[in-house]
Amino acid sequence: MKQGHFLSLLFAIVTIFMWAMPNQPQGADVTMVSGKFNSVSYTPYRPGQTPFDKTFPSPADIRADFALIKTQADGIRTYAAIEGTVAQTNARLAAHTDIAGLAKQAGLKVWLGIWLSSDPRLNQEEMAEGIREANEYPTTVTRVVVGNEVLLRRDLSVDDLIKDIDYVRAQVKQPVAYADVTDFWNQFPQVAPHVDIVMIHVLPYWENTPLSADQALDEMSATIDHFQALFPGKAISIGETGWPSAGRGRGAAQTSRVEEAMYLRRFVTLAAQKHVDYNLIEAFDQDWKYEDEGIAGANWGIWTADRTPKFPLAGGVVENPAWPWYAALAAVLGLVLYASVGFRDARLALPAFALGNGLAYAASGTLPYLYDHWLWLDALVNLPLQALFALLALRRADALFAHRPLPPAVSGAEVLAALRRGRLLWSYDSLWFLLLAAAAIDQARLVFAGRYLDAPLASFVIPAIAAVLRFHTKDMPKPLRWEEQFAAGALALLALADLVLEGLQNTEFVLWNIAALIIAAPVVVNMPGCQRLIRWVK
Repeated sequence: MKQGHFLSLLFAIVTIFMWAMPNQPQGADVTMVSGKFNSVSYTPYRPGQTPFDKTFPSPADIRADFALIKTQADGIRTYAAIEGTVAQTNARLAAHTDIAGLAKQAGLKVWLGIWLSSDPRLNQEEMAEGIREANEYPTTVTRVVVGNEVLLRRDLSVDDLIKDIDYVRAQVKQPVAYADVTDFWNQFPQVAPHVDIVMIHVLPYWENTPLSADQALDEMSATIDHFQALFPGKAISIGETGWPSAGRGRGAAQTSRVEEAMYLRRFVTLAAQKHVDYNLIEAFDQDWKYEDEGIAGANWGIWTADRTPKFPLAGGVVENPAWPWYAALAAVLGLVLYASVGFRDARLALPAFALGNGLAYAASGTLPYLYDHWLWLDALVNLPLQALFALLALRRADALFAHRPLPPAVSGAEVLAALRRGRLLWSYDSLWFLLLAAAAIDQARLVFAGRYLDAPLASFVIPAIAAVLRFHTKDMPKPLRWEEQFAAGALALLALADLVLEGLQNTEFVLWNIAALIIAAPVVVNMPGCQRLIRWVK
């Protein structure tokens, strides 16, 4: 017992150290040339508000937002004159909140967007309102952006777009711009003579061949040079650039708070060197974007959705500011799990704290990203199931070490039969099979439709640790029916396919696919074919 208490203290200290090390301040040596950002995209929605269900912030909310933005930026970019959002709907934002007027009160400049879609009637309304606002606030509105990625979406022909740009340009005193990704400026250079400012969108994370943050800045420099040469005499502006602080990695493009902060700081320095102005996407994380773009889409803000700053403009950046809470949770859970087997066997101290850390990791990868009711439901099912499975796995290992008899084995066929009868078996074997099958299903989704899906390691970290424990205790799954073999074989093959698809640069997916192979391993290595291969190798 005393040895158990000593090991508990030792592993609790190791746990805190493991959480603290990756969360030390980073990037203090990377500074910005200016104390504030030039401009930030502003979409006003707060948690629980979306442009789809017509739930809008109040003018008081927007005033509070502008007071925050003023501390870190000189201006904002809007995307539509009527709604004040990227989405074109028939609803008015809080009965047409006067965004430009509120920005004037806050001392912010505005790049006023006019949203053009495939609907000519709505376009006329947008242009009329944009022209009115530009003329009503001639010093606050510093440019009018007529259309955002219209050619990319193929909402209008290039000739119709030019007509709308010319129409607005003739009626406002501010410089007029059009904003689109670089490919469409290259494809339709005839738009440039009709604008005062060529606004290009450069979002390296979303490129077909994603680049690391450092590579992306080299590419950004070359892109600016290209457009300055392509359109001599025209002002070149970066209409959108940024980096997500969370979400799936894409090749060399890895997401994190540190990556976002370093990218933005270095980009601002580059923009100053190239003498181009810019707008960053975006001011605040937008939870509603999760539906179309996954976790990454909801995490481009300089502030979180609840208006907490993610990082300072100067100094070190901590990747997960909440790490002490998760470290404490991991230590407590490890202690509770070890206590559940009576602190008796020193061989169980490490597995107990590994499982405790796994549960804390599962919480850290789940709780901050509950953007809708489906994610809440998933968390309410997955996290308790993983906690129960961790407890059952450790108690099973304790029984094996103590040579106590195990409960009768339950096959995958029996689990599925019980589910068809509306029952859930709460044994170790049944949860093992359910989590194995669920991992295979998630892996199939990643392989066949994974562009916006994140690696689900947080949802399956406990089965991965339990699989290692199975090997340690020589506890191979029995009986092996076709259901277990099919789920494990599919998971292993899909994990190998996903490794090829994602590439070895994508750290997040490398770790997940290794974990998936580990989860499948206790079944795979005991399949008849694999056993014959092992005997042949020996």
